[in-house]
Amino acid sequence: MDLGIRGKVALVTAASKGLGRASAAALAEAGCTVVICARGEEALRATAAEIGAVAITSDVTQPDEPARLVAATVEHFGSIDILVANAGGPPPMSALDVDDAAIAAAVNANLTTSVRLVREAAPHMRASRWGRICCITSSSVKQPIPTLALSNLARTGLWSWAKTAAADLFVDGITLNLACPGLHATDRIRSLGVDVDGPNIGDPADFGSIVAFLCSEPAKFVSGTAVMVDGAASQGLL
Repeated sequence: MDLGIRGKVALVTAASKGLGRASAAALAEAGCTVVICARGEEALRATAAEIGAVAITSDVTQPDEPARLVAATVEHFGSIDILVANAGGPPPMSALDVDDAAIAAAVNANLTTSVRLVREAAPHMRASRWGRICCITSSSVKQPIPTLALSNLARTGLWSWAKTAAADLFVDGITLNLACPGLHATDRIRSLGVDVDGPNIGDPADFGSIVAFLCSEPAKFVSGTAVMVDGAASQGLL
């Protein structure tokens, strides 16, 4: 299927490995010019070489980095058409064990960082009357996960904000959606003690294809949606 995004410029954050990497690879395969960032330079450079992307070393959770990344992308390629906002998840914690510092860190990484990225990219997309934004979150936006209270807190906040922002952006030809993974074979899931060789574990490459579709031309009427990619694990009706 032709996704209609050949030649579009895409920025994917936290993309040296895992679901960010898979998303960047899918966009590159679709013909996009892809810029990726991550904190670890060695893994970032290796990924960039493997998928044919441009690498910028960055800790996207730092307040000034979203603006720098978007500016660098536009400076090098003249535009930013696609944004995939991704960041590493917070540590496991039960709801009553969270402290103020942990809450602040989780909200910064998994809510505020995405808001900053969208805020910086949106004016460029509005100028061209075309844009695709996808925030990688978690299936916890629909069904909280008992051991991941910090993730539940931050990501549901992002979902609420994204629903609000999507309506504002759509009139300018920009879509904003969430891709919400369940268990996939990534280092993040391994760190939580999950057997990634067991049943009901998703393939990151398949997840990347979902993100690429949400960023495609045919998906122009899909916006304000949280797409669950969790193998039917979530049982809620909404």
